[in-house]
Amino acid sequence: MGIVKKRRYQMESIDEPLEVIVRGTDVLNEPLLNKGTAFTEEERDALGLRGLVPPKVVDIEEQVVRVLENYRRKTDPLEKFIFLTSLHDRNETLYYKVLTENLMEMTPIVYTPVVGAACQQFGHIYRKNRGMYISLNDKGRIREMFDNWNQDEIDIIVISDGSRILGLGDLGANGMGIPIGKLALYVAGGGVYPCKTLPVLLDTGTNNQELLDDPLYLGLHQKRGDDVEYYEMVDEFVKAVQDRWPKALIQWEDFTNDHAFPILNKYRDEVLCFNDDIQGTGAVALSGLLGGMRMKGEKLADQRIIFYGAGSAAVGIADMIVAGIVEESGMSEEDARKLFWLLDSQGLVVHDGPRPLQDHKVPYARHEELIPDLLDVIKQVKPTILVGVSGQGQTFTEDVVKEMLNYSDQPIIFALSNPTTKSECTAEQAYRWTDGKAIFASGSPFDPVRMGGKIYVPGQGNNMFIFPGVGLGAALCQASKVTDAMFYTAAKTLAEMVTEEELSLRTVYPDLRKIRKISATIAVGICEMAFASGLAGIEEPEDIREFVESKMFHPEYPRYVAATE
Repeated sequence: MGIVKKRRYQMESIDEPLEVIVRGTDVLNEPLLNKGTAFTEEERDALGLRGLVPPKVVDIEEQVVRVLENYRRKTDPLEKFIFLTSLHDRNETLYYKVLTENLMEMTPIVYTPVVGAACQQFGHIYRKNRGMYISLNDKGRIREMFDNWNQDEIDIIVISDGSRILGLGDLGANGMGIPIGKLALYVAGGGVYPCKTLPVLLDTGTNNQELLDDPLYLGLHQKRGDDVEYYEMVDEFVKAVQDRWPKALIQWEDFTNDHAFPILNKYRDEVLCFNDDIQGTGAVALSGLLGGMRMKGEKLADQRIIFYGAGSAAVGIADMIVAGIVEESGMSEEDARKLFWLLDSQGLVVHDGPRPLQDHKVPYARHEELIPDLLDVIKQVKPTILVGVSGQGQTFTEDVVKEMLNYSDQPIIFALSNPTTKSECTAEQAYRWTDGKAIFASGSPFDPVRMGGKIYVPGQGNNMFIFPGVGLGAALCQASKVTDAMFYTAAKTLAEMVTEEELSLRTVYPDLRKIRKISATIAVGICEMAFASGLAGIEEPEDIREFVESKMFHPEYPRYVAATE
């Protein structure tokens, strides 16, 4: 029987009564313990709750009805976000019950696209702390600070420095909304226990003058510092995590390209970590393309691929597709990269361009003349696939999309930039401009399109399809590192879970409502790879699927009894 000590506890099972030392309002004020009106008569007596809650004892299902009634009264998306945040802050089990059962409706609220607006307004809608903030003022004290966090076991840490939030740029400490949102999806979609998650914001300042001028901005009111101090802070953070929570997986989130690649490359073989913008985005995009190949009856090795955008997401996706081509065809990596043309703000990425190439672009730079315009690049390359990761809305114009029809009967057009306002084109535009021939996916959700008596269901290349399963699997088997091969396995697994019926609707991703099954299946694959390659830190169980599913969190109230000290 687990013992819940004052402000230090782990809730991992509802099979046995949980002994609770805290009483009265302390129980009601702790989101992980609070059951609100669902406390039984016996629990109310045992925990000193008699008179502190209304007399009627209700079950969690009735509470869900009440939450949904109030949630659906609200018409403004940001107000819906604030409402769910308030629920999260007072009753975590109920929050995840509501979220898990209404993922299609609420994922766009708790994550993209509404989380972007919430981050922009973070200091103005701030209610209660969630997670940890590490600033330059804390240098040399990070390990000491981690003792302030009241959980001794952490499986997943999501950290951002707020420097490149979605397609919104530098939001500084306001970027904390991203780690919080990602971890909510880990719990709802991947079954990670909420008490074993930790959102972290690394605050090294912001170069966003609007925030610096905002008196309600809650981060450091200073410009970002130099790289030497920055990397020292990152290194101190990593070492502190390894000491305080040695089994924790670190997910790097929304870092600018100049920091994202060096951080990932430094720690990927030493620490259990990954960068979701690079590896997760790459895997989910590859999965969508594999679905597109099923739809077209073609091979990746036969495609010509243009990327509009050449940042971390673009290179992460390209690297993952290269791995897929190599696996599928036996082609060398060097030859596979010749199927790619990347464009940045200057135009086609070439070796002899107007400015020095960033390291991550070099493998995809062409020995060709610089072409500044996307449409002109398309006319020269004659691509079959166009991927948008530019953060520039409405850049896939009608001329651009229609030009793709000259080179493929079913051109693949992925407009992956977030949030919706940054999408290179909408689903309706892609379908109407191609008479329904395009195979379309986006980063943010779009509604189904009715056209010519048919319904077209656009796929959303949501990283939620990938990262919860990868993180869950790596954490459960206590892997020593996360490899690119694991992400490739996750991409293939996801693509195989798209049904023929879903493909007939022109969608390349499975129904998001199956996310827990998807995450469990991916986690099983990650565990199998870790055991086979000697990367797992535990003994291999007889049945890996049963092991994974038995460790997944389900939002149900435990039974409480008063602890005897």
